[in-house]
Amino acid sequence: HHCEDAPCARSCPNGAISHVDDSIQVNQQKCIGCKSCVVACPFGTMQIVLTPVAAGKVKATAHKCDLCAGRENGPACVENCPADALQLVTDAALSGMAKSRRLRTARQEHQPWHASTAAQEMPVMSKVEQMQATPARGEPDKLAIEARKTGFDEIYLPFRADQAQREASRCLKCGEHSVCEWTCPLHNHIPQWIELVKAGNIDAAVELSHQTNTLPEITGRVCPQDRLCEGACTIRDEHGAVTIGNIERYISDQALAKGWRPDLSHVTKVDKRVAIIGAGPAGLACADVLTRNGVAVTVYDRHPEIGGLLTFGIPSFKLDKSLLARRREIFSAMGIHFELNCEVGKDVSLDSLLEQYDAVFVGVGTYRSMKAGLPNEDAPGVYDALPFLIANTKQVMGLEELPEEPFINTAGLNVVVLGGGDTAMDCVRTALRHGASNVTCAYRRDEANMPGSKKEVKNAREEGANFEFNVQPVALELNEQGHVCGIRFLRTRLGEPDAQGRRRPVPVEGSEFVMPADAVIMAFGFNPHGMPWLESHGVTVDKWGRIIADVESQYRYQTTNPKIFAGGDAVRGADLVVTAMAEGRHAAQGIIDWLGVKSVKSH
Repeated sequence: HHCEDAPCARSCPNGAISHVDDSIQVNQQKCIGCKSCVVACPFGTMQIVLTPVAAGKVKATAHKCDLCAGRENGPACVENCPADALQLVTDAALSGMAKSRRLRTARQEHQPWHASTAAQEMPVMSKVEQMQATPARGEPDKLAIEARKTGFDEIYLPFRADQAQREASRCLKCGEHSVCEWTCPLHNHIPQWIELVKAGNIDAAVELSHQTNTLPEITGRVCPQDRLCEGACTIRDEHGAVTIGNIERYISDQALAKGWRPDLSHVTKVDKRVAIIGAGPAGLACADVLTRNGVAVTVYDRHPEIGGLLTFGIPSFKLDKSLLARRREIFSAMGIHFELNCEVGKDVSLDSLLEQYDAVFVGVGTYRSMKAGLPNEDAPGVYDALPFLIANTKQVMGLEELPEEPFINTAGLNVVVLGGGDTAMDCVRTALRHGASNVTCAYRRDEANMPGSKKEVKNAREEGANFEFNVQPVALELNEQGHVCGIRFLRTRLGEPDAQGRRRPVPVEGSEFVMPADAVIMAFGFNPHGMPWLESHGVTVDKWGRIIADVESQYRYQTTNPKIFAGGDAVRGADLVVTAMAEGRHAAQGIIDWLGVKSVKSH
């Protein structure tokens, strides 16, 4: 009866939850176990239940709290709360409490609850005095702002051992299948490796971390933890979430610096070969799992280095590129072979791969920039975000500049970036490092509704970025030479929510104005690029160009060509690094099952 708008029902992507007659109904046949309802529920009454369905496999479905109806001793949470902070009361008792509070207010008896004589109103917290207070959240140190403005070094400094252990001590160890674990697309064993850090056992922590994560040193840096694991942390609202990402980074950095390498001595090689197209997070994750199961893997990529957008799309101030170089060495030592500067459909045909290999995985990501359809958006001085970032990264790395991706130097320019996601923040912060005279990020909704990481917005502000919220671009203005000189905007207000629950920006009549600009960078997101070489082999794509891969079949992420599997952004559309890795790992298990290879362990 607490719910009026049922956020769990609104968040469910498959329509498995409905709000009927003031109650929540869960259709478990439609539930896909995505945990959206768990994250959305403000009362914590949704949970994911694992049910064995086959050897080594489980199905995750959502259930709502039923107050442990089948349990003789009543709700388990009430019985087991370490602080005796919960009690089960009737509606009549609640009404009595409310009446008592109103009477005290009327009499101006502003007593704290523990001073009240109404003993029935609050339980006696017999164990509270024995519990230690939770320390405040410990943030990592950052480079000085002036140093950040002129260089591309990572801005966050690594945790020291004392910082990592102090932060680890803040974790409440919520138990197996904790909410932070469920909100992570990889389902990392977060409380468990945090406990190992607390005990100083980095060797065990890094082994446990790699059970679920191919690139923990990467996700610890670039994941939007505030929207995932840290956003679900039990102590977030009261004390600030445990800085899970920085602990994850600490584990990997410490172990790799000491020379940790995966132990594959127990792996028996099998007579199966798989080609992977794309050396981004999905492809690398797939290669990792296959190799750990004895399958021979060759990875093809059109870039000169592995990583995909990890290397070329994410700026160095967020992700040091030496991390990918080191990881390439590790993968090569594991037996993964890389064919770089090799584009499928151009340098090598899909036909030849299908002939040489037992299966093919496609993890090519999304590279086609979304357009807004604005007048003059193809004029000189208007740039798409991704080519701008890729060319900048190649400049920083000292790699060859391509004619179709020229380096754009924004030094001394008045730059406006359109968009509100993490890519927009990357462009803003890159232009600031070039020495732009002014950089403004313009977004059509308010700051609270920006899709990007709050941490990135804060960093951009510290480095000198300006923000213009609730503005909708309607046209690009040109000077007499045909070069962009400004953007025509309409101011907006937030209207009713759209199908995804986000409030629509509604233009305000008569609010038009022009913002001057020497350079405009459009960061509206990405769509899959054309892959005619794939579609000609019986692989179906949807109307947006995304590859259709069956995530629920016996062989997960198998396409309409049974020999070809796919995952990551090429399947789901532009998304997070961590979701791409999760799909690459799931697809690897689908390939293993399809090839009839006995799994070494569950991934």
